[in-house]
Amino acid sequence: MHLSLQTDYGLRVLMLLASTARQMSVDEIARSYGISRNHLAKVAQRLQSSGYVETSRGRGGGLRLAFSARELNVGTIVRDLENLEAFVECMSPQRNMCPAIGVCGLQNALGLALGDFLKRLDSYTIADLVPDPAWFSQQLGANIVTPD
Repeated sequence: MHLSLQTDYGLRVLMLLASTARQMSVDEIARSYGISRNHLAKVAQRLQSSGYVETSRGRGGGLRLAFSARELNVGTIVRDLENLEAFVECMSPQRNMCPAIGVCGLQNALGLALGDFLKRLDSYTIADLVPDPAWFSQQLGANIVTPD
């Protein structure tokens, strides 16, 4: 299984925000992880529209968690950010052109495996992914604000 870059970055943003009590700009987060600011801005917009983060504009603005990290369920976030119908063609009724549909067990097997995967992720919150917030923040240099 391969999570999309958007899901990967989305989880990383939420983890970093969970590790610090302050708002962080997209630029700060991108620098902390060494990733593309432009791609991260799109991810931040998606997280905001999904209700996971709150944003404020202007000087001193940035992103912050909309809920406690203990309330943010990893399985739910992955379901929201990931296009799971695209896992394989036959799982998408709109795209399915497979002539073996109905006589093949792949769709059922993968559907069950995907369900097990998501069920396992449902047992974690963002807080669980950052057991030591201070160390996490320090490791990424997020406790240091650098001017733009």
